[in-house]
Amino acid sequence: MSPDLPPDRAAPPTRAPASPVALRQGAMARLALRFTAWAETWFPDTFVFAAVGVVVVAVAALGNGATPAAITKAFGDGFWSLIVFSMQMVFVAISGYVVATSPPAARLIRRLAMIPRTGPGAIALIATISMSASFLNWGLSLVFSGLLARAMATRTELRMDYRAAGAAGYLGLGATWALGLSSSAAQLQANAASLPPALLRITGVLPFGQTILLWQSLVMAAVLLVVSVLIAWLSAPRGEAAVTAQHMGIDPQVPVGEVAPRERPGEWLEYSPFLTVVLVALTVGWMLQEFTRLGVVVAISGLNAYNLIFLMLGLVLHWRPRSFLNAVARAVPATTGVLIQFPLYGAIATIMTNARGWGDVSLADRIAHLFVSFNTTESFPVVMGIYSAVLGFFIPSGGGKWIIEAPYVMQAANELRVHLGWAVQVYNAAEALPNLVNPFWMLPLLGVLSIKARDIVGFSFLQLLVHTPLVLFMLWFLGRTLPYIPPVMP
Repeated sequence: MSPDLPPDRAAPPTRAPASPVALRQGAMARLALRFTAWAETWFPDTFVFAAVGVVVVAVAALGNGATPAAITKAFGDGFWSLIVFSMQMVFVAISGYVVATSPPAARLIRRLAMIPRTGPGAIALIATISMSASFLNWGLSLVFSGLLARAMATRTELRMDYRAAGAAGYLGLGATWALGLSSSAAQLQANAASLPPALLRITGVLPFGQTILLWQSLVMAAVLLVVSVLIAWLSAPRGEAAVTAQHMGIDPQVPVGEVAPRERPGEWLEYSPFLTVVLVALTVGWMLQEFTRLGVVVAISGLNAYNLIFLMLGLVLHWRPRSFLNAVARAVPATTGVLIQFPLYGAIATIMTNARGWGDVSLADRIAHLFVSFNTTESFPVVMGIYSAVLGFFIPSGGGKWIIEAPYVMQAANELRVHLGWAVQVYNAAEALPNLVNPFWMLPLLGVLSIKARDIVGFSFLQLLVHTPLVLFMLWFLGRTLPYIPPVMP
C-alpha cells in the first residue's frame, strides 16, 4: 500500500493473536490489547465521532432551553468559524511532512530509527521524542514522531506494534504540549495586546515565570513524561502479539522523491535555487522584525509564524522548488480528515456558547456555573480541572476554549485567592487529558501514519486512565505550595 494514501484508505489491522500469545504479555500490554480490540470493533471513524458530537451537543442545548432555531443558527454560524485554524492545521501537516521528507531530515530520522533494539524500546523512544518535541511545538511533535514511527516500522526485525507506535507519537498532544512554549493560554496571558479587555481587568498580565516556568509546572511535566513513557513501554505488545505495519497492509516507507531531469527551458526556475534564496531572505527579514518586536519565544509560537518558518525550512532543505513541490503533493492526502471534520468541531463550539436557553444562559455557561458554585480554595484545582477536561472533549481548541472559560474561571480564582498563574496551568494540564481519546488533534498524525483513530485509541485510553488521577492529584498537591498574588496590570 502506498504510504501517501489518507487514513480512510488504510487496510483494517490484523487482529492480535488470541489467548496463548496474549497471556504471555505483561499486565499493561494485555489491558492495552483488550482496549484496542474493543476500539477496533466499536470506535467509529473520526468523521462519525465528530458528527455524533454535534448531535449530543444539540440535544443538550435543547435540554438547556435553547430553541431549534437558535441551535440551527449556531450550527451554521459556527460551521466555518475554525476555517483559519483548519488551514493552519493543514499547513502544520504539510510543512512538517515537507521538512521531514527532505533529504537531510530523512537522514536524521533514519539514524534515530536505528537506535532501538526491540519493538517496545522503539515505542518508548517515539514517546520520548514526541513529548519532548511538544514542549517546543505541538505541530512538530505530531509530524516528526509520526514519520519516525514509519521509519522504525521498516525494521521488520523489531516486530514493533504499529498501533502502539502511533499512540506513542500522539503522547505529546495528550500529555505535555499545553505545559510548554506553545501553550495557547499561557501565550495569551503573557501578552496584554492579545487579551480581551474584560479578561485583562480580571487577570492582569501573567508572564511565563508565573505559568509554564513555575517549578511546580516543570515538575508536573517531568512526572508526566516519565510515567507516559513507562506506560508506553509496558503496554507495547511483544512478539507475535505485535501488529506491525506490514500486517496492517501499510508500506511504511516514506519516499524521498527523486526529481526528474528538466525537459523544457520554461522549467528553469523550478530547478534553480534562485527563488528559494529570495523567498527565504524575505522570511528571514520578517523574522528579525518579529523577534525584535515580540521576542523570540512569543514570535515563534504563533501558528502563522511556525508554519511560515517550517515551509521556508522545507524549501531550503529541498533546495530546488521542484523537489519542494513534489513533497507538498505527497503531503496533501494526509490533510483530508482536517479539512472535512474541523467545520463540525467549529459548529459544536458555537452551539455550546451561542445557543442560549433559559435565563439567556448558554450550555457552556450552565456547566461552568454548576462547577464554580461548589468550589473552595482547596477544591478549585480538582474541580476546575475536571470541568476543563470535560468541556475540552467538545471544544478541542486550546486558545479558543480559554477565551470562553477564562473570564469566570479566573474571576473564581481571584475570589477564592488561588494563584492566578497556577489556575492557567490547571487549565493547561487538564485541557490535554481529553486529547488522548478525542480524534480532533489526531488527524494530522493519522494522515501521516495512514491509520484510523480506532487503531491507537485503545493504547491512548490506557494512558488516560493513569493520567487523569495523576494530573488531578498534582494540580491539587502542587497548587497548595503557591500563594495568591493579586493581578498585575500593564
